[in-house]
Amino acid sequence: MKNFSDSYKSAGVDVTAGYEAVRLMKDSVDRTTTDAVIGGLGGFGGLVRLKEVKDMDDPVLVSGTDGVGTKLKLAFLMNKHNTVGIDCVAMCVNDIICAGAKPLFFLDYVAVGKNYPEKVAEIVSGVAEGCVQAGCALVGGETAEMPGFYPIDEYDLAGFSVGIVDKSKILNVENVKEDDVIIALPSSGVHSNGFSLVRKVFGIGESNENLIQKVESLGTTIGDALLTPTKIYVKPVLNLMEKVNVKSIAHITGGGFYENVPRALPEGKKAVINKKDVRVLPIFDLIAKTGEIPEKDMYSTFNMGVGMMIIVDKNDVETALESLKLSGENAYVIGTIENGEKGIELC
Repeated sequence: MKNFSDSYKSAGVDVTAGYEAVRLMKDSVDRTTTDAVIGGLGGFGGLVRLKEVKDMDDPVLVSGTDGVGTKLKLAFLMNKHNTVGIDCVAMCVNDIICAGAKPLFFLDYVAVGKNYPEKVAEIVSGVAEGCVQAGCALVGGETAEMPGFYPIDEYDLAGFSVGIVDKSKILNVENVKEDDVIIALPSSGVHSNGFSLVRKVFGIGESNENLIQKVESLGTTIGDALLTPTKIYVKPVLNLMEKVNVKSIAHITGGGFYENVPRALPEGKKAVINKKDVRVLPIFDLIAKTGEIPEKDMYSTFNMGVGMMIIVDKNDVETALESLKLSGENAYVIGTIENGEKGIELC
């Protein structure tokens, strides 16, 4: 017999809704199961066998955690909840891959004002889709019903992932040298950063009036363009690392070009990028024009159409581009590495 408490329900928490949410999300979670997973939903912890260890001399676990941020506000207003889970996974696994690690598993945390099982299952379906794209297993999570803390129709979503890499294969920025080449992997849109500014620019408050406007340059509504989920780069990058010596990777998230690119560089090296080579997506042109935002602020906040930058030797460029093309990535050369003060030069 399932647990039930009239007293707890009268306080705003319906435990039976939690059971129903788990039942509804089961098929989505099952999609992510790998042969390393032991057991299923319902235990106190997710169990994953480290099968990869046998092929490694010195295995290292790499972890990453993140949330979706105020992009969730748009999901509330658009009543679309099946994509933000992809964002949540992407923000974690795209960080992990920057170390050269393969994501193994993911856990999510969904906090709601009121547990609507169908909505929670819809959120988790997005998490599961992200895990499938990243090749990792969704081995557990938590749904917390918190009446009086969150509005009844709102929620927060966060998670974390753990990956593994042989210590000798951890990407080391010290390997970056002069004349190395920077390859750009296109983003799918704004991804999951800068949405406080986005909401201010488009006047997004308590109504979806501005979000449902169709814009010709976008080919869709503003809301749908902004809710496009963050691209997950795990599989193309893992494939690339089997073909060439990837030296360093920058995941272009919060802080845009100016904050993230230097994180992939050693002291005494700078990234030189010609702005005309950046394939800026229409959504960023619209944001800049609508909000009258200076170019420097745009590159300091958004990915501008570049979700990830990969640094390789100049002799490996053609092989790298071909590998990425075979993985479905329309990658292109965006800059080079020069001697100088560590940082980025946009010219």
